[in-house]
Amino acid sequence: MKKIMALVLAAMMLLGMCSFATAEVPDGYPAIIEGLDFGGATVYIYDWWSNDDESHSARTAEPDEDTQKLYEYRDWLEATYNVKIVETALSDWAGNPAELANMVMNGDSSKLCLVAVASDFAGTPMANNLYMPWTIDISGEKWNKAASDFMTKDGKVYGVHVGKTEPRSCVFFNKRVLNEAGIDPETIYDAQADGTWTWDMMLEIMEKVQRDLDNDGINDIWGMVGSGDELAIGLMFSNNASFFDYDDNGKLIVTSDRQEALDALQMRKTMAENYMAPQPEGSNWDWFKDYWKQGNTAFYPGQTWQGFNDGAEMADMADEWGCVMFPKGPNATTYVAMACDNIYGVPNVYDEETAKKIEMIYDLYTEDTPGVDNETGWIGNKYNYTDERAVDETYAMMRESEHSAANKTYLLGSTNDVLGAALLWGPIGSMTPAEAVESAKPVWQDMLDVFNGDKTQEQVDAEKAEREAAAAAEAEAAAEAEAPAAE
Repeated sequence: MKKIMALVLAAMMLLGMCSFATAEVPDGYPAIIEGLDFGGATVYIYDWWSNDDESHSARTAEPDEDTQKLYEYRDWLEATYNVKIVETALSDWAGNPAELANMVMNGDSSKLCLVAVASDFAGTPMANNLYMPWTIDISGEKWNKAASDFMTKDGKVYGVHVGKTEPRSCVFFNKRVLNEAGIDPETIYDAQADGTWTWDMMLEIMEKVQRDLDNDGINDIWGMVGSGDELAIGLMFSNNASFFDYDDNGKLIVTSDRQEALDALQMRKTMAENYMAPQPEGSNWDWFKDYWKQGNTAFYPGQTWQGFNDGAEMADMADEWGCVMFPKGPNATTYVAMACDNIYGVPNVYDEETAKKIEMIYDLYTEDTPGVDNETGWIGNKYNYTDERAVDETYAMMRESEHSAANKTYLLGSTNDVLGAALLWGPIGSMTPAEAVESAKPVWQDMLDVFNGDKTQEQVDAEKAEREAAAAAEAEAAAEAEAPAAE
């Protein structure tokens, strides 16, 4: 059957067929779109990890049955629509946004393509109109709703992600540490399942776990260890709150000053100040990664890839661990985690007809492979690292749209650039949440003005320089006024 299918597809290509409309569509394949013909052109799907070419030399020489069906479907697409579709790297993770900007600035439409960027860099394409708005119907289940929401501006979607969300923010727990404190780890899973896994429950567990075993006045077992940034972000979304969001006029605004957000920041302070293992003097910023694996803490707020991925940092952890979503805050009705999926968009260099053709072939290319059960493909090797409930209950739940929310902080920049020095690395530790947010607003407002198009970056930089000069002059005048008069 494989040989017959290959021969038929080869014959169609040799005959230069522009349409497959008169031929029988294989069972389970999508209906043919009349008039969609690329005239033998290549459509590139640019990411930063693939290495295919027009000969598809990256394909497996001896594919399994499901992979063979994928190859046959994609060959059928190419033959039907007179096109080559190539997934390959344009640059690296940080370089794709710059390549996209160069393409648009130079008006380079010589290649038909989509360009992927990480969510961390999506703000630049959005603020500078580097992507074209999508015009095909993307309301179906295959289109990731959190990603579409993230890439929506003025009612138009400028970037998409196909498939369910890749889970991110989560809370790992050490089963041995919990058992030794008299807590059955399964009760945490049970609470997540029945909706009673809350901030208060997590606080109660940490209070019980945290102990000084040798009576030297220093805790030997701590409630948690990890990044304070990850803790703040996880708590924010778990309370149905956000750092930034759009207002009714389509402007991105600060939402960190809303009560549900301030409550999340206060809980971050409470947990960090009372239950977080202290950083050893002179240690690196990521000291907590090794400390967690030493087995002296109950909880570890982080991201799923730290435990579930092949070769991840927890792959060599001796203790058994489990994983749940961040517990619900008082303003939440369900468990919600940050969504952070890669974004695909059409460079703003084509006419509308060409852009729509690119969208249409991408839609067809990303359909589930006909004849293949894709329901469990996401599991991969995850059972090798943890228990079934972490995979079947937590990870599976986090993939669903109702449990994920777009982190619009990334529209302004990375977590470090936007939230770091302005909020999470100092102010939140020495001020109340409300005071810390107010102190960050001037920094954020400059970013928002540029993103919303209210000011250019040059205007913002000039105004900042003026403020700094005025502040320096004021400080100098104050110093002179306090200096003792010359005799």
